[in-house]
Amino acid sequence: MTDTARRYSAGAMIFHWVIAIAVIVNWRLAENAEHAEAMEDKIAIFANHKALGILILVLTLGRLAWRWTHPVPPLPSNLAKWEATLARTVHVIFYVLLIGLPLGGWMANSLSGREIDMFGLFVIPPLPVGENAEAAKAIFGLHATGGSVFIYLIALHILGALKHTFFDKNGGIFRMLPFGKVPD
Repeated sequence: MTDTARRYSAGAMIFHWVIAIAVIVNWRLAENAEHAEAMEDKIAIFANHKALGILILVLTLGRLAWRWTHPVPPLPSNLAKWEATLARTVHVIFYVLLIGLPLGGWMANSLSGREIDMFGLFVIPPLPVGENAEAAKAIFGLHATGGSVFIYLIALHILGALKHTFFDKNGGIFRMLPFGKVPD
């Protein structure tokens, strides 16, 4: 098997790293908004969080389209069965969260009667769901919990990639980078 066949495609790598950076920035935006003292600062920071969330949704849909049209390299052959199962499970949960969190945020905003300003370029109107403050509050709570779960899974994902790279020496992180050795 060639090195290229064990490595993700360039498009998959670009989607992965752009989405990863966007998710981490968006997490920090949410944290900063929660700790902002002035209400106008909180609103401005959350506006960027919402816009970036919608951008993450669009990028994720693009990544899924890419994944369905480009082969994914097989997992390294030296993974234990539980590691392969965990890797696949975490990836499925990532996609669920990458789609579900932005949609949930949009739904909660819509239930609050708010539109989403996309960085001053255009506005996404509320979904046609009517206003319901209690439902919005409940969905925002689930959104925050999902975001926390996502951060823990990202940490697990990073630890797994580092373990596979430096301890198992099976290519790990280099499968998602255009450089580095990906062994047979």
